[in-house]
Amino acid sequence: MTEGSQDVFGYLDEKEAGYLEELKEYLRIPSVSTDPEYKDEVLRCSEFLLEKLRTAGLEAEAIETDGNPLIYAEWMKAEGKPTVLFYGHYDVQPADPIDEWRNPPFEPTEEGDLLVCRGATDDKGQSFTHVKAVEALLETRGELPVNVKFLVEGEEEIGGHGIEKFVIEDAGNRLACDAVVVSDTSLFAPGQPSLLYGLKGLAYMEIKVTGPNRDLHSGTFGGAVANPGNALSQIIAQLQDPKTGKILIPGFYDDALPLESWEREEFAKLPFDEAAYSADLGVGELFGEEGYSTLERAWGRPTCDVNGIYGGYQGEGAKTVIPAWAGAKVSMRLVPNQDPAKIAGLFSDYIKEIAPPGVEVEVSDLHGAEPVLVDIQGPIADAAMDAQEQVWGARPVRIREGGSIPIVATFSKILNVPVLLIGHGLPDDRLHAPNEKFNISHFYKGIRTIVRLLDEVGESA
Repeated sequence: MTEGSQDVFGYLDEKEAGYLEELKEYLRIPSVSTDPEYKDEVLRCSEFLLEKLRTAGLEAEAIETDGNPLIYAEWMKAEGKPTVLFYGHYDVQPADPIDEWRNPPFEPTEEGDLLVCRGATDDKGQSFTHVKAVEALLETRGELPVNVKFLVEGEEEIGGHGIEKFVIEDAGNRLACDAVVVSDTSLFAPGQPSLLYGLKGLAYMEIKVTGPNRDLHSGTFGGAVANPGNALSQIIAQLQDPKTGKILIPGFYDDALPLESWEREEFAKLPFDEAAYSADLGVGELFGEEGYSTLERAWGRPTCDVNGIYGGYQGEGAKTVIPAWAGAKVSMRLVPNQDPAKIAGLFSDYIKEIAPPGVEVEVSDLHGAEPVLVDIQGPIADAAMDAQEQVWGARPVRIREGGSIPIVATFSKILNVPVLLIGHGLPDDRLHAPNEKFNISHFYKGIRTIVRLLDEVGESA
C-alpha cells in the first residue's frame, strides 16, 4: 500500500462518522422511481446527489431525460492518466410490504454493524462510496491519481431507458474512459470479495386475464362462467415443470449460452454451504433446474418467476366473488445470447396459446435488459483485484451473479472498455425486500477499496 493511501485512510478514520450521517440523509429521501407519487422525492434525491458531488470537488450537472434526470460529474485534471467512469443509481425499490419492516423503511436505523433502510445496499450505500472516496482523495492531496467521471441514474429499478438512450447517443464521446466501475453487487461471502464477470438479463412481463364485465356472486354464477383467477392459475402452472424445474415456453432455451466446463469447476470449488443457505431462507428444500447446482442455476441458467399475483377480493375475512379479472407479473432472468425482446415474444405467444376458453388474455412487455459477460483480464482488472485484496485481506474470486443491471451491457458495447463490478454488499442484504441492510463496516471498507483502486489504476498507467 502506498504512503499516499495510508494518509487518506487516516483522514477517513476521522471522517467516517460524518460520511455515515451523510449517507443517512441520502437514504431518508424515498426516491421510489416506479411510483409516480414519489416523483418529487426522486427529483429531490437527484438534487441532493448533485450537491454532494459538487461539494466533493467535481464539476457536476443534471442532464434531463424523458424520465428522471441523470447526474453527471467529472474531474479531468490528471493529464496523461487513465479515466475511470463511476456508475450508480439513486432510485430505489418500493418499501412494500411496509408491515414487515422492523423500523420505518426510510428511516436508516443502526442495528449493531447493520444500517437498515430501503436503498442501503441497492444502490445508495454502495455507490456513495465512490463519491466519498473521491472527496477524501481531493481533500487530502488536492488532486486525483486518475481522471474520474460519474454517471448516476434515477431509473435503474424501472429499466433505465433514459441512461440507455444517453449512452448510445453519446457514443463514447463525453463518456470516453478506460474503465467503468459499478458497485451494485455483493461479495461472495463475508470477508471474501469478488469481481463479477457475468450478469443475467431480464424480460419483465405482465399478464392480465379478463372474464365477465363485473365481479360476480360465486354462488349464483359459479360453474356458469370461466373464473379469471382460476384461468390465471392454470396459465402460471404451465410455465415450469414442477419436477425438473425446466421452463416450458417453446424455444426458451434455444439461444442460451451453456456454462463452460471451467466455470462449473470453479463454482464447485467455492465454499458454498447449501444447508446454511436453505436455513437462512427458511426453506426445507432447494429447487431449480435439474442437472445443475444451486450456484450454477442462480448465476448461469435462465429462470422464470412469478413476482406478484393480484385480482379479486384481497381484504380481511370473506367475500365470495368470481373476479372480473386477475393479473400476474413475471420476470425471466436471461443468460448470455438470450435476447430479451425475443424471449418476450415467445412468452406472449405461449401465454395466448395456453389460455383457457372463456377469458381474454393481455400480455405486456414492461421492460428488459440484456445479459452480459464482461472481460476482467488485463492491468485494470488486476488493479481492481489488488485493491480489494489490500482492503479485505483476501484475493477476490471471479464469479457471476443472478441479478441484472440494465446499463452494463450497453457500457460494454458502446464504450468498449472493462466494466468492473466491484460490490461491497453481502448476498443476504435483503435488497428488494423488507429490512434491506448494508454493513456499516462494508461502507467504510468500500470507500477504502475505491481509494486503493484509483491509486492502483494510476500507478499501473
